[in-house]
Amino acid sequence: MDQEIYGFVGVGNMGTPMAMRLRQAGKRVVVYDPNAAAVAALAASGIESAASPAAVAGQAGTVFLSLPTPAIVSAVATGQDGLIEGRRVRTVVDFSTIGPQAAVRVARALAERDIAYVDAPVSGGVPGARAGTLAVMVSCPTALYTQLQPVLATFGKLFHLGEGAGQAQTMKLANNLLSAAAIAVSSEAMVMGVKAGLDPRVMLDVINAGSGRNSATQDKFPRAILPGTFDYGFGTGLSYKDVRLCVDEAETLGVPMVVGAAVREMLAITNASYGPESDYTSMCRLVESWAGVQVRG
Repeated sequence: MDQEIYGFVGVGNMGTPMAMRLRQAGKRVVVYDPNAAAVAALAASGIESAASPAAVAGQAGTVFLSLPTPAIVSAVATGQDGLIEGRRVRTVVDFSTIGPQAAVRVARALAERDIAYVDAPVSGGVPGARAGTLAVMVSCPTALYTQLQPVLATFGKLFHLGEGAGQAQTMKLANNLLSAAAIAVSSEAMVMGVKAGLDPRVMLDVINAGSGRNSATQDKFPRAILPGTFDYGFGTGLSYKDVRLCVDEAETLGVPMVVGAAVREMLAITNASYGPESDYTSMCRLVESWAGVQVRG
């Protein structure tokens, strides 16, 4: 077994299966998360735990992050008891979605301690994390990317997007805007059809055979909306955060986002109506409630 120690901070919906992928690949893994139950659930697989991010960074040369917000990433990486205080860490690989500006700030702070920051957000959801089929978007110096490729390939398909922190974040924000937009507009179309008397399963068959097909109609509607489970695996609060970051970044760059702003508002209302812990497929629930019909199989 490879005895190099890898750290993982943040073992929630995505971090847990990703840490498990490392362990299944024969790596020695030490994790930290404030959720003791999540950490304990990994112990049976031989994954070790530490008392703080600093303690993880005191054991592991490479530490992976999977965290929900820019503020939490900043605190974990550079705050008190953060990774920056670890004596062994030399590389921090951040799978979180925090936006390019936050990524640049964290990278600069870590660089002052000679710790490399790798901007590496992922796409593919919990199913992709479990299967090791995520899209891993990476921006960091080419030499470091080459060095990390073998371990990063544990998680999925790699895309090197550039040398500097923030470039992969920009790509991830664009991807997540499109993912949320597909659910929002597909929900409106599907609800309209159902209210007019169409069978939603037949509607999906037609759409997916034609030019309207998208990730929502091909995957999220059959899996989480037609059964009425709304459990695809990505929280409304997180999706709202990502789309808000995307629209903010576009405004900073001087790029108009008329449709993006509408998707942001749909998520804001869904977040207020069903809560941040609801699944982002709940955007369809919102349209259903307005129209007085349900899109079910």
